Amino acid sequence: MTPAEGTNPAEPEAADALPAVAPQLRELRRRASLTLETAARTAGLSPAHLSRLETGRRQPSLPMLLALARTYGTTVSELLGETVADRDAVVRAADMEPTRAGGWTYWQAGAAGRGMQSLRVHVPYGAQGDIVRVHPGEEWLYVLKGRLRLRLADTAHLLAPGDSAHFDSLTPHRIAAADREGADLLFVHTLLQSPTATLCLGPTSTGDDV
Repeated sequence: MTPAEGTNPAEPEAADALPAVAPQLRELRRRASLTLETAARTAGLSPAHLSRLETGRRQPSLPMLLALARTYGTTVSELLGETVADRDAVVRAADMEPTRAGGWTYWQAGAAGRGMQSLRVHVPYGAQGDIVRVHPGEEWLYVLKGRLRLRLADTAHLLAPGDSAHFDSLTPHRIAAADREGADLLFVHTLLQSPTATLCLGPTSTGDDV
C-alpha cells in the first residue's frame, strides 16, 4: 500500500461528506479513456483502492483528489461535482485591484475560482522571508524585477530577472526579496479548489534566510 492509500481507522466506509465523488471519478476516468489499472498507477494508487473510491466504499483524501485531478486533466472542483459560473477569459489591467497581505502586494491576473491561479506579486525586502509554506499543488514563478531568494527544502536559490522556478508545493518553500528595493514576479499556482482546502503555513524557521 502506498502512503497515499493509508486510511484512518475511524474513517467510515462510505461517508456522506463527498457524495458526488464516486460517480465523478468513474465518469472522468472513462472520459480520459483510461483503464482502472492505468489511472491507478498514474495517481499512485492500487487498482483495488481506486475501485473502492469509484464505488463509494472509500472517501479520498485531499492529496488523492489532487493526484486524480492531475491524472484526468481536470480540477478538484470538477471531481467534487462543483459548478461555477462562466468567467471572462480576459482580465484588464484596470480591473487588477491590489491586495496587501503580510507586507506583500498581489494583483489578480486571472479569474477567481479556477484550478490555476495567476498573480502579479511585489515582495518587499524583509517581508515573510521566514515563513515556511507547505500545501498541496504546484507553483510556477517568474522574476520580473529585482532578485528573489527561494529555498526549496534544504536547497537555496538566488533568482535574477528572467529566471523562473516550477515546483511541487508540498516541498517546504520560502520566498524573500534579496534586494532592499524588493522583487516583482509573476506567480501561478494550483491549489485545491474546494471549501475543504486550506493553505498551510509552516512554523517560522530558525535557520538562516535563503
